[in-house]
Amino acid sequence: MILDNFQLTGKVAIVTGCNTGLGQGMARALAQAGADIVGVNVSEPEETRQQVEGLGRRFLDLRANLSDISCLEGLVAQAKTLSGRVDILVNNAGIIRREDAIKFSEKDWDEVIDLNLKTVFFFSQAVARQFLAQGSGGKIINVASMLSFQGGVRVPSYTASKSGVMGVTRLMANEWAAHRINVNAIAPGYMATNNTAALRADENRNSAILERIPAGRWGTPDDLAGPVVFLASAASDYVNGYTVAVDGGWLAR
Repeated sequence: MILDNFQLTGKVAIVTGCNTGLGQGMARALAQAGADIVGVNVSEPEETRQQVEGLGRRFLDLRANLSDISCLEGLVAQAKTLSGRVDILVNNAGIIRREDAIKFSEKDWDEVIDLNLKTVFFFSQAVARQFLAQGSGGKIINVASMLSFQGGVRVPSYTASKSGVMGVTRLMANEWAAHRINVNAIAPGYMATNNTAALRADENRNSAILERIPAGRWGTPDDLAGPVVFLASAASDYVNGYTVAVDGGWLAR
């Protein structure tokens, strides 16, 4: 039956930045589909842990500064303690810095590029090596952005990083698809999370954004549930190197 292809029972999924917002929503969705979750965060993801364990799944809480890629091999080794394997990686952790391009600093450039792009590549590499050792393939899901497709304003390093995410997603898919490793990305649109609270509270900005979204509403973490489970499951075994926009139609305008 087709619905069986969406089941993740017995799978282990690493999800970075899952203590709140979109990462939490994706971790919860993967657990609902049957996966055990390895959460990699800088702070305690207590709420996420409760949600995952409340679904009857296991949750392994790992802490790391993902800007330092020296920790990545160790994180994969720790993730294996759940079931002796890793099946899914969701590269969600990221940061943003806002400033006019004419005044943008090297520090803000490097910090964003390091976490949003460099770490995404090298964590994917570390997990792909584990997939190859297991010999059973695996799923890598990167989190891109509307700014993977558009330029934006006052976010030069974020735009560069998310454009890069879409590019390396394609590159990794090209090299690893033959090994049954699927690499794809999700590009969220305007989402109602803590990061957008100020925008939603600004009546003019909120109205302008909603007028531009054909669906007429902000997205929620639950809107990523279907796409992330699809890309993590056998249902997407022939989907490689694609970036799925989950944006309420924003890019269609």
